[in-house]
Amino acid sequence: MPSSRKVTASAVTVAALGLSVLAAWPAAAHGTMGDPVSRVAQCYAEGPESPESAACEAAVAAGGTQALYDWNGIRIGDAAGRHRQLIPDGRLCSAGNEEFKGLDLARADWPATRVHGGPYTFKYRVTAAHRGTFTVYATKPGYDPAKRLAWADLDLEHPVAKATDPVPAGGFYTFTGTLPERSGRHLLYAVWQRSDSPEAFYSCSDVDFGGDGGASAPAPSASAPSGEQIAAGAGKSTIEHHGHGDDDARTSAEPAAAGPAERPAPADRPEAQGGSWSPTRLAETGASAGTSSVAIGGAAALAVGSAALFLSVRRRAAGGGRRR
Repeated sequence: MPSSRKVTASAVTVAALGLSVLAAWPAAAHGTMGDPVSRVAQCYAEGPESPESAACEAAVAAGGTQALYDWNGIRIGDAAGRHRQLIPDGRLCSAGNEEFKGLDLARADWPATRVHGGPYTFKYRVTAAHRGTFTVYATKPGYDPAKRLAWADLDLEHPVAKATDPVPAGGFYTFTGTLPERSGRHLLYAVWQRSDSPEAFYSCSDVDFGGDGGASAPAPSASAPSGEQIAAGAGKSTIEHHGHGDDDARTSAEPAAAGPAERPAPADRPEAQGGSWSPTRLAETGASAGTSSVAIGGAAALAVGSAALFLSVRRRAAGGGRRR
């Protein structure tokens, strides 16, 4: 084969490979509130295919089972603290993500964790550790669970918990806060804003402070999924567990039941000195659709470069023909 044709074929191959990155790159996501149990964790624990509670059954009917297998994927890749600007009223529990729309259903029978005012230890189930700040808000007195959650329902001026860079252990970030004095059903809204990326994660946890609080009947008790349940459903998830959005086996092969802190970082990686890492930091950019913006940029650069190489070869070939 003439050399010009070989180069042209290589350019086309490289371009195809670059474009395939866009379609094949895995989504990365990293957790949800485990205590008090978030809605998505509760419904996953019940079983995506046959949920036990009426609320989770309705959530599956509205959004399908995949949202529950993707329980750690309620996120906005480019949030950068702009939570109120990006998430409309009525869609806080799904973070405006269509896949998770079943979690936004306004119902007074979501399974709830029994709590009371005073100190509380929060446990956030994590499948990939990152630096960042956790902020938890409680609904105001008079909250009506039969209406879709709006930003105005939350006491944004007085977070019940705030923690920056807690240390993960046993599969959880653990931090403390103080719950307000309330009665009846309420909701805790958690925001995990990463500091090493604009990406943020969101979760809704239904809680019951006791007393009538306007509720006609006690809420079903909530329960978190076990490590075994998480491991069993990982194969059906579209979210990479224990990875950073890459295909490096060192970041994706760990059993889902184990916690990220239980795997030592390679000595030559920044994570070993307390930072987070990814071989090419592709997932650290937090593209909003689950595809890294760096991956997109790299694939685009490959395609453009290949096209330029193709045109250059064609021009040289044409010039050579004229010289003959």
